[in-house]
Amino acid sequence: MINLNGKRALVTGASRGIGAAIALALAESGADVVFTYRHSAEKADAVIASIQNVGRRAVAIQADSADPAAITQAVNEAVSALGGLDILINSAAIGHAGTIADLDVDQFQALLDINVRAPVLFAKAVIPHLSAGSRVISIGSGLGERVPFPGVTAYAMSKAALVSFTRGLSRELGPSGITVNLVQPGSVDTDANPADGATADFQRSLTSLGRFAEPREIANAVVFLASPAASVITGAVLTADGGAIA
Repeated sequence: MINLNGKRALVTGASRGIGAAIALALAESGADVVFTYRHSAEKADAVIASIQNVGRRAVAIQADSADPAAITQAVNEAVSALGGLDILINSAAIGHAGTIADLDVDQFQALLDINVRAPVLFAKAVIPHLSAGSRVISIGSGLGERVPFPGVTAYAMSKAALVSFTRGLSRELGPSGITVNLVQPGSVDTDANPADGATADFQRSLTSLGRFAEPREIANAVVFLASPAASVITGAVLTADGGAIA
């Protein structure tokens, strides 16, 4: 079992779905966890309870990842709550479906604010608190590497930006012994993209395994990268998409 005892993690956007699975998996491996959420206090409370049930500290912070001031405040609260930070997981994101021809400029800006700017600003705020052995891990998408159907161009672009962000930041933080990596999920069974949804069969047809991933399977990849076992892995993209871009 991977040992994260004594580590302190901040997970953004973790009241549900992949983020919630990551927060719990980190806790099960020994980390104390602060996580942010945007709307659902009830779901956040459920994540807190699941983390506490495995004997780790848990704190939920309501924060809008589209608000730079809220990001800075959330990091300050996380550091205060845990006494420092060792792991940042950039998980908060929003989706977007539609063609560029029909693109709504305000929706596009919101997509960029949360999917691109927020990971940068969370990293900027967290870096002064990190030390050798710390981790920065972002959650991208297989669509950032391959776009096999129309209607997701803007979203795919926002996730592709995380590849360059990860590689560049790994160069900046490498001399301090801090690793920076990206996990790219494919189709994952969540409220936002259920395995029994209208396009689920088509999505399954794109994969080698013929199925959706479970959120915990993505969380397992994140926990590995957060652990000492991944000490020499940095600037890397780990695709966990069931073979969709094979």
